[in-house]
Amino acid sequence: MKIFSAAQIREADAYTIQHEPVSSLDLMERAAAACTAWMEDHFPPAHPICIICGKGNNGGDGLAIARQLLEKGYDANAWLLGGNASADNLANQERLQQRFPGHIHPLNDIQAFPTLPPDAIIVDALFGTGLHKPIEGWLAGVIHRINDLRTRHTVVAIDMPSGLQADNSSLHTPVVQAHHTLSFETFKLAFMLPENAAFAGEVHVLPIGLHPGYLTHTPARFHLTDAAMIRTIYQPRDPFGHKGTYGHALIIAGSYGKIGAALLASRACLRAGAGLLTTHVPACGYEIIQTGEPAAMCITDQELQYSTNFHLDVQQAKYNAIGIGPGLGTHQQTALALEKLLEAYPLPMVLDADALNIISVYPYLLYKIPKGSLLTPHPKEFERLFGASVNQFDRLDLLSRKSVETGLYILLKGRYSTIACPDGSIYFNPTGNPGMATGGSGDVLTGILTAMLAQGYTPKAAMILGVWLHGYAGDIAAARLSQEAMTANDLISHLGDAFLQGT
Repeated sequence: MKIFSAAQIREADAYTIQHEPVSSLDLMERAAAACTAWMEDHFPPAHPICIICGKGNNGGDGLAIARQLLEKGYDANAWLLGGNASADNLANQERLQQRFPGHIHPLNDIQAFPTLPPDAIIVDALFGTGLHKPIEGWLAGVIHRINDLRTRHTVVAIDMPSGLQADNSSLHTPVVQAHHTLSFETFKLAFMLPENAAFAGEVHVLPIGLHPGYLTHTPARFHLTDAAMIRTIYQPRDPFGHKGTYGHALIIAGSYGKIGAALLASRACLRAGAGLLTTHVPACGYEIIQTGEPAAMCITDQELQYSTNFHLDVQQAKYNAIGIGPGLGTHQQTALALEKLLEAYPLPMVLDADALNIISVYPYLLYKIPKGSLLTPHPKEFERLFGASVNQFDRLDLLSRKSVETGLYILLKGRYSTIACPDGSIYFNPTGNPGMATGGSGDVLTGILTAMLAQGYTPKAAMILGVWLHGYAGDIAAARLSQEAMTANDLISHLGDAFLQGT
């Protein structure tokens, strides 16, 4: 699914009006009807509906919703800001007043904010995607009043929670904290970033019939990965394939006390489809790997507790992909071996955890990483690598710039894990849940991504598919076990279900 900017959303409206053709007022009626239908599905007519309307087109949506709900037997009232209203807003004021006089009330100061019945639903239709500056003055007081009431009343935002800017940071500014947001046709970029988690609530994308010609052919920088995209990426197995067909992967991981990270990455790599796997661990990990995952071949380092000679492995066998970092440690000799590996191995590899921590200490190593490699930092690792950001829009820009600059695919882990590509495109992954916030989840992802590269997926396809499957396996595990009871091993156990159900 493409994520369009606020400007592109306005273009989509205009394109639909011109090419369908349909009037802007009728398109507003269509959007309102989608919201009204959603309200019918979620709230019985016994609930009074209080709609706070602005003077632009978002307020016009709210006025149309009020009229449509009244037609369906709801007790709906609109409180309307004064001032110069948009043409379609004025038209909907007239329609509502003619059909149901007395259901529009002025809202010219904070004292005019309504007193609500206990079971009332608040609908926020103040400002939509057109907002480009913080809300100030008494209107900020309206936002605060709505937020004060949200503990007792359900708040539904139309298109965007008022105060939230679609394409810029709204940090430390007044924003409605909605329980539900009814977004039209597509997600907004603001919904993807953690700094806005308190505002949008549960987002529901409602189709309103925007012209498919615009939606299909207009390029977008931002995308939300979905099942349809995954099915186009996934490559079914060749009936005549053999273990050599699906690649030989090398996992370099583990140190004393953290051999479990190497074991988790190894198990995930094999479960994700690698034909052959070799795991390099320090000597102390030999028995653990050989007994914990007998399908993996094991190479041990000359050192007992940490690894120092794994760069020599690439000279002894032809590996189709390498994953390095989980539990590796940051010993100086390990860092030297990592540098030699980056110089010796020409193909894209997966770097996570301590491999990234070493690079943050020796930043010049970043530019020795083979082009097309996959980096998978969590937020703190990202900050150590690339520096702090003033807000998460700034961090998103930094993420993209570093991907383009280095030619690397960089995954920033989070609620919507964010994949930055060297071509400037950004993909947000929707699968996964808080149950995956447990030790070893990242090690599992390293194994999955390494397996994807080993099987011949392009780096971009490997990253998108691997991250989606990792999260989907977590969602299946959470549904069966609960989020609280999940462990990293459960992600591996449910990876097969993720393949079966998702591809």
